[in-house]
Amino acid sequence: MDKITQHAALEQVTAITNVRIFDGEQMIPHRHVVIKGESIISVGGELPADATIIDGENATLMPGLIDAHVHTSIGGLRDALQFGVTTELEMNGDFTKRGREIQLKNVNDVADVRSAGTAITAPGGHPDELLPDGDEIPEFVLKELAKLSEEDREAMLAAYAHDHEEIPQVTTVQEAIKHVHTQLENGADYIKIMIEEGTVMGAPGLPVLHGEILKAAVAEAHKCDKLVIAHVLTALTSQEAIDYGVDGLGHLFIDRPDFTSDLVKSIADSGAFVIPCLVLNSSIIGNPASELANDPRVHSKLSSDWIGILNSSFNTFPQGNMENSYKNVMDLHRAGVDILVGTDVAPVPVPNLGGLAHGASVHHEMQLLVKAGFTPIEALQSATAKPARCFGLHDRGRIAEGARADLILVNGDPTTTISDTLSIKSVWLNGSLQLG
Repeated sequence: MDKITQHAALEQVTAITNVRIFDGEQMIPHRHVVIKGESIISVGGELPADATIIDGENATLMPGLIDAHVHTSIGGLRDALQFGVTTELEMNGDFTKRGREIQLKNVNDVADVRSAGTAITAPGGHPDELLPDGDEIPEFVLKELAKLSEEDREAMLAAYAHDHEEIPQVTTVQEAIKHVHTQLENGADYIKIMIEEGTVMGAPGLPVLHGEILKAAVAEAHKCDKLVIAHVLTALTSQEAIDYGVDGLGHLFIDRPDFTSDLVKSIADSGAFVIPCLVLNSSIIGNPASELANDPRVHSKLSSDWIGILNSSFNTFPQGNMENSYKNVMDLHRAGVDILVGTDVAPVPVPNLGGLAHGASVHHEMQLLVKAGFTPIEALQSATAKPARCFGLHDRGRIAEGARADLILVNGDPTTTISDTLSIKSVWLNGSLQLG
């Protein structure tokens, strides 16, 4: 974009009028929003004479959606944006500031992304059980690379090489502290720790780092003013993570033992947030996301590979049941715990990681939260204002004067019918119209 075109884009004024507005927290009485350049310049008030008018009759305007738990790629970020997901928060991967500079140079048609960098785990620990053996680039990654432009392919290969350099082994407190600093030097936005012994993942006996090591990693990240999110899938490991002082749980415990009420109180008292990834729990117990895959609003936007992934499932813990997850998330919600929408989708379509797809699964997650007992507005809050606040992304997640113009316009009213979020008319990213 040359300087004249760039200046014109920054001066462009657009008014979305005659529209219902969900501002990230609630429905508001104003009926129009004005954006100029990258920002929202007014909500309600006088309409500028030079504004380009977009009539939002029978539609709802919302902040761009935030997926608070992904593992992503350039293709994943593109798919996310097609579904109105304007920010993805990576929980183990290579989209740190350094990774973004390598991969996303001159790439503008993708969701914004933040990352934990490489998570802290035991040698041979999770997620090793999900990855192919050997140093060769897996077939599913090669398949994805073949679809990219030469520039995107080179960027992804460079990032892949960086991500698969000899990862420092963490076996001691000192190594854990060093690992935290390595991630922060790469520009990690927060830190991730893994507490996964494998039963739920169909791989019992996975090595897990000793509590003192993980506690030291959490303390070091906090000294550097960074949040720490823990991978946990059971009630027992969830309590361990809270005891170590983490700021958020990257999953919802899939079991419901006798001490669940004590755990819920412990999480609430700690102030930690929870990213339940109900879509993942559903997949883990063997449920494919076929209804989502067959929805024409989804089917029309995803590749056949991703549709195939949605039509499959992890199926590593078939003895589980979704009622436990629904009860657990509602107990936490009623206790005042911040519940954030996340999906744990993989960066590329991987056959054994089914039931999830970038962008689409955010809408599925909101539907499952409503099925569990959330109101539609509460589910929308969990995909907008709440993750923005919990992760300190103060420029987004809401419709307010001065906020980033990350917006999604949908037909219908998702505050009464949550699935209306999929009826997308337009998407704006940082003030730029991406869809519509």
